[in-house]
Amino acid sequence: MNSRASLIRPLVVAAFVLAFAVVVLGAYVRLSAAGLGCPDWPGCYGHLTPTGAEQAAASGALPGATVEVGKAWKEMIHRYAAGTLGLLAVIIAALAIQYRRERVVPVAFAVGLLALVIAQGLLGMLTVTWQLKPLIVTAHLLFGLATLSLLWWLAMTLSRRRARAWRAATPFLGSSLPRTRRLALVALVVLALQLALGGWTSSNYAAVACPDVPKCQGAWWPDMDGRGAFVLWRGLDVNYEGGVLAQPARVAIHFAHRLGALLASGFLLLAAIRVLRIRSDPFSRRAALCVLGALALQLTLGITMVGSGFPLWLATAHSAGAALLLLAAVALNRALRPA
Repeated sequence: MNSRASLIRPLVVAAFVLAFAVVVLGAYVRLSAAGLGCPDWPGCYGHLTPTGAEQAAASGALPGATVEVGKAWKEMIHRYAAGTLGLLAVIIAALAIQYRRERVVPVAFAVGLLALVIAQGLLGMLTVTWQLKPLIVTAHLLFGLATLSLLWWLAMTLSRRRARAWRAATPFLGSSLPRTRRLALVALVVLALQLALGGWTSSNYAAVACPDVPKCQGAWWPDMDGRGAFVLWRGLDVNYEGGVLAQPARVAIHFAHRLGALLASGFLLLAAIRVLRIRSDPFSRRAALCVLGALALQLTLGITMVGSGFPLWLATAHSAGAALLLLAAVALNRALRPA
């Protein structure tokens, strides 16, 4: 079994690192307005590379097409990375099925991971063909984060050092373990809802709706259109690049995202502090400290981003920080469960 784990473990780690890169690349593509750099799928204007598309447009083979090569490369690099991740997921699932008797990786887990990656690819296609529809863009982000989380959970489970830490862990006192698990799980769920709000904010181009902090539009409770802010379906024949909502609806989305940040921060703080108070094994304590560190980093990035006028690199870093915070919360939940 150890030899089988040694074979699968590097693949899982590679897939995890690539999944993180795909999530950050996706955020960069979206924030740099390159989501429609290649308006077809899976190629770019019917070609495998933007260079081929540019040459075809120059020769007149693509009448009326204007290929923005920079944006096209951003989009296609993201697709190349996502395609490689899909290939790794296929290999992991195949090995899990081949070595199912050893149960190194449960077949259901590996097949579920592969299904999630396939669904992610389909959402990527719809993101382009449905012209950046916010509901699809947000779902695409959430599926990507779910894929990242499952790979992280699996990487931690397959780690030899983590397994030794779990076996040597000092038990919780009395009945504190179930309560702590529930609190950590609730914190993770609230964080997931906040990430969905973040995706909705980004896909509706509402990040700049509140250019000041801590107030929004100079008020603690600004004028907002909450009803128009969260309409999930507005039809297909609409190009959503740049957003279609009026300013009051965008303010409502941004403001809801800020309130969600306060709520998620509260639950994450409670869960991390509880673990630090009553848990003594190094793995759980490190996971709790990572939650606190990632939370502090993400709040700092968010405040700095608003105060700096939303520069692209800070906005991308904010998206990466959200992924890191999610990974820390997942690690905390994994630490509270047996090896």
